[in-house]
This record gives sequence, C-alpha cells and structure tokens, in this order.
Amino acid sequence: MRKLILTVAIGAVLAGCSGGEQPAAQSDADAAFNAKLQQQLLDAKPGTVIDIPAGHYSLKRGLSLRTDGVTIRGAGMDKTVLSFKGQVVGPEGLLVNASDFTIENLALEDTKGDALKINQGKNITIRGVRVEWTGGPKTTNGAYGLYPVKTQNVLIEDSVVIGASDAGIYVGQSHNIVVRRNRAEFNVAGIEIENSVNADVFENTATNNTGGILVFNMPNLSQAGKATRVFKNQVHDNNTGNFAAKGAAVASVPAGSGVVVNSNDKVEIFDNDVANHQTANVIISSYFSTNYYNAKGVAADYNPYPKGIYVYDNRFGPAGESPDGMKLKMLKTAVYGVSGKFPDVLWDGYADTKSMVNGKLPDDDRICIVGANGVLNADGPNDYKNPSTDTKPYECTLPKLPPVVLEPAPKA
Repeated sequence: MRKLILTVAIGAVLAGCSGGEQPAAQSDADAAFNAKLQQQLLDAKPGTVIDIPAGHYSLKRGLSLRTDGVTIRGAGMDKTVLSFKGQVVGPEGLLVNASDFTIENLALEDTKGDALKINQGKNITIRGVRVEWTGGPKTTNGAYGLYPVKTQNVLIEDSVVIGASDAGIYVGQSHNIVVRRNRAEFNVAGIEIENSVNADVFENTATNNTGGILVFNMPNLSQAGKATRVFKNQVHDNNTGNFAAKGAAVASVPAGSGVVVNSNDKVEIFDNDVANHQTANVIISSYFSTNYYNAKGVAADYNPYPKGIYVYDNRFGPAGESPDGMKLKMLKTAVYGVSGKFPDVLWDGYADTKSMVNGKLPDDDRICIVGANGVLNADGPNDYKNPSTDTKPYECTLPKLPPVVLEPAPKA
C-alpha cells in the first residue's frame, strides 16, 4: 500500500499537479515536487539536463544549484510555472553559483526575494524565462527578476519580467553581456546594466516601468562600468510611479524616464524608438544627483561623472510634459513655461572640471548628441539656477564601440 501511495504521488508530480486533486493531495504533490527538484539539483553533474514538464507547481522552499554545466528546461514560459507564492524558506527562488549554466522555457512567479540570482559564473544563458509578481507593482515584491552578478559571458534573450521592485533584468559587475529580444514591464527599472564592462542591449521592449533602460555605475563595488551599447529597442510609456524600497539606488529614478545613464563611461544610445515619457526620453546624470550621494565624498578610484556618452540616430516621440518631483517640475516651468516640456535629453550638468582644458572636457569624455529635439543642461552643481538650452556643446561625435562577442558562443 505504501508503494502504491508513493507511486500515485510521483505520478501526480510528473503530470504537472493538475487542479482536479483535493487540496491536501495537491499540497503533498507540490511538496514532493519541491523535494525532488532540489534533489535533482543537488545530484546534478556536468552535462545534466533537468527537464520540468508542463504544469503549475507551488514551491515553499527556494532552490539552489552549485554544479557547473547544468541545464534546466521547461516546456514553455507559460506552460511550466514554478510558483513561490507561498514561499517560506530561502531569499531567492533559484540561486545559482555555477558556470556553463542554461535555464530556458519556464516561469518563476511571486518569489519572496530575487527570482533568479546567478553569482560568479561564466557562460550563462537565460532564454525564454518569464519572471512575474502576479499582484502587480508593489514594494514588497522581490527586488530583482533575472539577476546575474559578477558573471562573464552572459546571454539573456526572449524573456519577460514583470513587477520587480528594483530591476526586472539586471546584470551587475559582469563582463561580456548580451541582452536581446526581452520584454520588461511594470518594474522600477526595466533593464539595468550596472558596473559592467562590454554590454549590448538591443531589440528589447521596455514599457510601463518607472525607468525603461538604465546604465549605472555605483560606488564601492568590485569594478567600474563602461562600454555599453543600447540600440534598436522599443522604450515607451515608462511612467509607473517609483515603488522601490526606500534607500535603493533606483528609488531616485524619476517616473517617466526612458533611457537613463548615471556615472557611466562610453555609452552609446542609438537606433532606438523612445517616446511618451513624462520626465524625459533620455536622462544623463551623475552620482551627485542620486539619493545615495554621500556629501563626504567618494572613493578616489570612483568616477562619479558620465563620460563619453554618445546619443545619435534615435527616433524620439513626446516627452517631458509632466516631470516627476518638485525640483524638476519647477525647473521645467522656469525654462519652458507652465505649458512647456523638457527636450528629449536632460543632463544634470555635473562634469569633471579637474580634467578640463580651457573649459572643455577631453574629446573622448564629451557628451555628444545628434538628432535629438533639444538638450537641457540643468545646472545641478548650482542647484538649477542657471540652466542652459544651448545645444552647441553636444555637436560632436565619438568613436563607436565594437559589438559584444560571446565566447564560446551560447548553446542553441
């Protein structure tokens, strides 16, 4: 009899825990699935493929993997659903400390904290993964959806993230990154590249976030960020009120921000469609305009200024009519009138004066803007007292960055 009961329970798991069972049986089947999946992750060896059949599985415990060379594969992002709505153990849905890792064709829903965190791995592929907090935008949602950090050779493609209280798709302190053909919606930051080197972000859709696509460089992290290309993206209607936790870096991102560059170097923004942002289509800013600015100063090796920013050949739509925050509202009214609006590009005005020669930055450190409908230097260093609409300082070009090449190429 005991063998028969066990067989029935396992059968229910493999069948995807269909809704026809009684609640107690459903709970037992979900617990058995949770235990079995974690054991598969513990027993995995390089080359192991863990296939998860179609079904809706409720997990109360987070999962972890520490073996290189593992693939986790579902039947589709809307067919294989791992729900952590009742999670009571573990800060993440799935924590991976491994290289040569692939996850594809499944969904992670309602995790207590971050949905998928990958720490210190090489050759990471995330494909066709949906992360969602199904209750809509809330501060209590997990901070990060897809979250590789301190990684190398990262591909995130054809995935969807909805509802993260920090960043939907985030890559931090990493090298060689491709983020393509994803959709980020109703997150604070749709897609964020932070303190990373060599990133290509293209053919994504970022909409209904607080800020669409962010390229940040934070202090006190393991490396500085540079060399990011943001191109061929659809970035529109990112006007959701900022619901980040108090003190989070993205808590200072104004609602209605399209593409935001903060304190990063060598960033190209081109061939994007950017429109319908209440604050601005593009914001270029420094550490000094953030909520984490420490008036005591920054570490000697930290660059708090945006340098070498090249914005060109984008298609900009309406923006800037109702900026977020009292200071920005007052600035807009002072420069453009009550019924006016900010131009396509808003720069906070902070520049590295120590590196200037005859009042000009070195050529490679300039902010160059081609094809935008105006630029506003907000004069942040003087508390917005002398903003400038002169576009001549930005009439320049910069050397173009090379495409990112992932080596070895990710598995198809």
